[in-house]
Amino acid sequence: MSTAATFTAARNLDEVGVRRNLLEDLALKILYMEGELSLRELAAEMCVGLAIVEEIFQRLRRDQLCEVTGMTIGVHRIAPTSAGKSRALELLAQNQYAGPAPVSLKDYVERVHAQSVREMRVHPPDVQKAFEHLVMDPRILGQLGTAVVSGRAIFLYGPSGTGKTTIADTLSRLFRYDQVWLPYAVEVDGQIITVYDSVVHEKIDRPMSHENDARWVLCRRPRVVVGGELTIEMLDLQFNPATKFYAGPVQMKANNGLLIVDDFGRQRLRPEELLNRWVVPLDRRIDFLTLAGGKKIEIPFDMFVVFATNIDPSELVDEAFLRRIQTKIKIGSVTHEQFHEIFRRVCSEFEVRYEAEAVDKLIEQIEEENKQPLRPCYPRDLVQQVCWAARYERREPQLDQETLRQACHNYFLQG
Repeated sequence: MSTAATFTAARNLDEVGVRRNLLEDLALKILYMEGELSLRELAAEMCVGLAIVEEIFQRLRRDQLCEVTGMTIGVHRIAPTSAGKSRALELLAQNQYAGPAPVSLKDYVERVHAQSVREMRVHPPDVQKAFEHLVMDPRILGQLGTAVVSGRAIFLYGPSGTGKTTIADTLSRLFRYDQVWLPYAVEVDGQIITVYDSVVHEKIDRPMSHENDARWVLCRRPRVVVGGELTIEMLDLQFNPATKFYAGPVQMKANNGLLIVDDFGRQRLRPEELLNRWVVPLDRRIDFLTLAGGKKIEIPFDMFVVFATNIDPSELVDEAFLRRIQTKIKIGSVTHEQFHEIFRRVCSEFEVRYEAEAVDKLIEQIEEENKQPLRPCYPRDLVQQVCWAARYERREPQLDQETLRQACHNYFLQG
């Protein structure tokens, strides 16, 4: 596991990297919303050092926007004046962001490059450990490991029920070994873009030195999954007309991590739209986002993208797009031996006695009667059918030819 290098906290306003006025406005909005704070509490809200808040306080007091109300452990307690409240309301009408101080776009870009997925160190033992709970062909494990090292996008394709989504999700175990820093927010031309998302990102709780820049959050490498809900609008900055600041799009939240596009080809946007939107980012590893006024900003497109689909990729996208997907891995049916091993593991999980002879008969029925290939999803699905029937009949679940035949009758289309 690699540990991301820490950030040294800014010692004064000039070292923060964003405009002084923006920080003063942010402090005044927080003060207005909280009513009264000590300078130390304000510093914690803004995720900056006490010395920086002292500078901001002196400026706000000079402009008669805040006043001292007392002392707490040797530092001032302050509250907005009437003029300060009026000014805060004007600022909140412009945008309602009142959280940690943002980092500059320049600092964000530099940090993403320094934590690139291309710098991940992955070797065969790592991949074997990550996938040890699955029955996998060693050849496919080798393809997956090589693809992760490349840092490039991959296609996982094949019939439904072959485990593509499970494999894509398991790849995130490789990304959990690393730690990266994500900003709470990024500032661009006075506009705020939030990046850290507690729903998407897994924060690592550990004691932080007061010398660390608290505007950055230490997290596992991101894992972002999008499916049929994906729209073209989700690929650009999300402007909230009520709060008047932006949320980063899915690919910005996935930077330095893993982005899974599940059920590719079944999204609300056509594959051609995604092709046109991402053809440059996939090739050049940069993306362009548009602010509300029309200005475009350039950010890194640094993530391992997995397209999982049960549709033939050549039917979804053209050759130019396929060329940019360096690795295409077909996930198909399993062998008789692999099917038995999956069944053993599923039976162990459900505490049902495994019967090899019954599974042999099941294989024969699936292939000859139901005319289906052996798919990795069948053992779990059929054992669940056996357990449901046993629960209904108030008996212990038992794996035999009769219970499996009834499970198949329920599970597969007849005729």
